[in-house]
Amino acid sequence: MFDFGIIPPAMFLGMVIFMLYGFPVAFSLASVGLFFGVIGIATGHFSEAFLQALPLRVFGIVSNDLLLAIPFFTFMGAILERCGLAEDLLEGTGKLFGAVPGGLAYAVILVGAVLGAITGTVAASVITMGVISLPIMLRYGYNPRLATGVIAASGTITQVIPPSLVLVVLADQLGRSVGDMYLGAIGPSILQVAIFLGFILFLSIFRPGLMPPLPKEVRGEFNWALLMKVLAGMVPSIILIFLVLGTIFMGLATPTEAGALGVVGAIVLAALHRRLTWPLVREAMTSTMHITSMVVMILIGSTCFSLVFQGMDGSRWIEHMLSGIPGGPVGFLIFVNLFIFVLAFFLDFFEIAFIVIPMLAPVASALGIDLIWFGVLICVNMQTSFMHPPFGFALFYLRSIASRDVKTRDIYMGAIPWVVMQLILVAIVIFWPQSVTYWLNKGPAVDLNTIKIEIPGFGGNQLSLPPAPGGGSTPQIPGLTLPPLNGLPGQQPAPATPAPANPAQPAPPPDLSQPPKIN
Repeated sequence: MFDFGIIPPAMFLGMVIFMLYGFPVAFSLASVGLFFGVIGIATGHFSEAFLQALPLRVFGIVSNDLLLAIPFFTFMGAILERCGLAEDLLEGTGKLFGAVPGGLAYAVILVGAVLGAITGTVAASVITMGVISLPIMLRYGYNPRLATGVIAASGTITQVIPPSLVLVVLADQLGRSVGDMYLGAIGPSILQVAIFLGFILFLSIFRPGLMPPLPKEVRGEFNWALLMKVLAGMVPSIILIFLVLGTIFMGLATPTEAGALGVVGAIVLAALHRRLTWPLVREAMTSTMHITSMVVMILIGSTCFSLVFQGMDGSRWIEHMLSGIPGGPVGFLIFVNLFIFVLAFFLDFFEIAFIVIPMLAPVASALGIDLIWFGVLICVNMQTSFMHPPFGFALFYLRSIASRDVKTRDIYMGAIPWVVMQLILVAIVIFWPQSVTYWLNKGPAVDLNTIKIEIPGFGGNQLSLPPAPGGGSTPQIPGLTLPPLNGLPGQQPAPATPAPANPAQPAPPPDLSQPPKIN
């Protein structure tokens, strides 16, 4: 463990102590990095010039165009959170599925997936669906643990479904394209929704008493008016999803440009719902400013920490420890996911992405693991940080809007089955990489052994030039005139020296007492 010195593990331990003490994460990382930077200079690990890279790194962060996607997507989600789109979707979809057992649960999962594809924020989805759906579920006989669990879980789907902010951050940390990260997340997103729907289907068949259907007077008649109401909420959402994701996948826009398009679409939707007001825009801008400032400050602090950590050979220390894990790449992935699952009890997903991922990415690359697969897998794992008790943020959000009749114990116990389902998806992605890589754009497969390069004028097994026209002594390449082989360019060739009559007698040696003559 100490093959590379005691300072790298001491840095890691110092960071953990600062965070457990409750000091802000960004300043904890920066202070630990600068403190050990002074130690590194004093002990001769590196010179003062090494830390001159820190201002350049900070400038690279604030000038990174990719990170502009974060405020755009955050602002888009904040607008949609307040414009009434979720209310219309939940109301119409709940009535559409209300006649079957678990109909409201189906509606919450599907609407959660749609909101995830157009907002990308967990808080907006959980709070919105909790305020609207939880009272109705409890009023009509839904089990409290099931009701709270399905609302919290459907909100966390937004972590995996593009345009997730987590995928943007992971793409930046792994040095990969955001578009490829979004494409890789399509398969796990579909699988996650399918697993959740399958669980509700299983309960509706074997335990229908946990989630009875809605009474007819509540859900109303299934008619064209209800169907058109659902479509009126879905069609604008699908158009907005295409503006954000379709333009990225088709190569028409960068993630930053697509985020700007999403903001315009969100403002148009808010205007269509007649809720576009200055207070709404002001609240959305304030929320965006807070989240963006937090992300940038954590990124600057983590950059300071990682620079000194690398100067202390910390990356080699991490690689030395993790490359020897039994099981090869699969063993490494299992260990890393267990490690991140535990860290998620205490750290936010931004903190994990900025602190842990830069340490793990070089090891994953050295083991031949596709970094898109690795990033999506980590994203799937980090969505459990919002769900597992007692520190899951989705549970905190739900507790803040749930009535006092809902016990905190029921919220925590109701989350456990959904955490298990999320871990099942982690296992699927580990052992089935094609669930991620299948969606990536692949170039044409070329067998290098079949490539043959032919150059005109070269043939056979020996390198030769075609003879000159008319039997001359100077070979020629088509389109290229070569100078004479026995003279200077522009001069007549010198007469050839006749061969000796008797091949057995050697040619006389040259007279070296006189300077050479050039004809």
